[in-house]
Amino acid sequence: MDRETIYEDQTVSIGSLMLESGNELHDVELAYERVGPRGAPMILVCHALTGNQYTVGHEEAGWWKGLIGKGASIDTSDFQVITFNVLGGCNGSTGPQSINPVTQKRYQADFPFVSVRDMVHSQKKALEELGIHHLHAVIGGSLGGMQVLEWGLLYPDWMDHLIPLAVTPTLNAYGIAYNAISRFAITNDPNWRNGYYSSDQAPTSGLATARMIGMVSYRTDEMFQKKFGRGVKGASVSHKEPQYDVESYLHYQGNKLVSRFDANSYLYLLKAMDNHDIGIERGNLTLVNKRFKANILAIGFKGDLIYPPDELEKLFQQGSSSQFYLVDTKFGHDGFLVEFDKWGPLIKEQLTMINKIEGVK
Repeated sequence: MDRETIYEDQTVSIGSLMLESGNELHDVELAYERVGPRGAPMILVCHALTGNQYTVGHEEAGWWKGLIGKGASIDTSDFQVITFNVLGGCNGSTGPQSINPVTQKRYQADFPFVSVRDMVHSQKKALEELGIHHLHAVIGGSLGGMQVLEWGLLYPDWMDHLIPLAVTPTLNAYGIAYNAISRFAITNDPNWRNGYYSSDQAPTSGLATARMIGMVSYRTDEMFQKKFGRGVKGASVSHKEPQYDVESYLHYQGNKLVSRFDANSYLYLLKAMDNHDIGIERGNLTLVNKRFKANILAIGFKGDLIYPPDELEKLFQQGSSSQFYLVDTKFGHDGFLVEFDKWGPLIKEQLTMINKIEGVK
C-alpha cells in the first residue's frame, strides 16, 4: 500500500539562538519546504547563495527540478526531502528583513553577522522541533555545500550520508575577491543608506550589479563564448543600452534577482561565505577529515572558478568511506544546477547502496 505523501510549506520557531559571534538572536524562525512519503528516510537539502527553501516546489517547479522529484535521482516516492531557507535569508527565515523583537523594527543593518555554522545549528534545532532526529543524507552545492561539510563535522552522528557539491574547505582569495566587488557595488549604491533603506527605495542598482558579477564567475569563458559569442541585439544608441547578447543576458539576470532578493541578505550571506573555514578550531585538513563519520560522495565540477574541484578532492582523498567524482562540464560552478544526467545517477546509486546496507543490519 502506498504511503501518504505530504507537502508542507511552513515556518518553524526555534526560540533563541546563540551565534558564534557571541550575539544572541531571539524568536528565531526558519521557513521550510517538506515533501515525500510519511515515515520515509529524510534528506536535508541545503541551498546556495540566492536559493530558497523551494527545492522541490509545489505549484511552481523548484530550483532543483530534474534532480529531485518523483522518479528523479532523489526520488520523492522513496524519500522525504526537507529544505530550510537559511538563517539570514529573505524567504521567511529570520534575517535582516525580520522584525527585531526588542525594537519592534526591522533589523536591517542591525542584524548580527551569522556564520555557516550558525546556519547549521539553527537547522538542527528546527529539525528537532519537527520531531526529526536523524537524516538519511545531507546534500547541497556552493553555500549549500559549505553547510553540508559543517553538518558532517558539527553533528557527525546525525546522518548516514553527506553529498557536498561544488564546494571547498574554505573560500579562496579569488572567491573573496568577487564577493568584495559585489559588496562594493551594493554598499556604494546611494539607496543603500548604510543598510537602512526603505522597501520602495532599495539599492536595486547595486544588487543587480552584484548579481551580474556573480553570473560571470559562475560559468566558464568557454560556455559564455559558446552561448553568446559576439551576438548583437542591435546598434547601440547609448552607453547604458545593451548592444551584445551577453550584455542583455547579464542585465536580465541582475534585474531578475532584484525582484526577489534583499540586498542586506545578499551582503550577510556573502560575509558568511567569506568567513567560512572548516579548519577553524579543528586543525589541518587531515585532522578535519578524521571527524567525518558519514559515507561521503563529494562532487566537483570542471572549470569551477570559485570552488576549484581539486581542493575538494584533496580534502577527501584519505577518507576510507569517501569518494570524489569530477564532472566534465563546460558550465563551471553552475554545473551543480544542470546536466543532472551526468552526475545524478551517482547520487541515486549511493543512496540505494546505503538502503541496502541498512537492510542487512
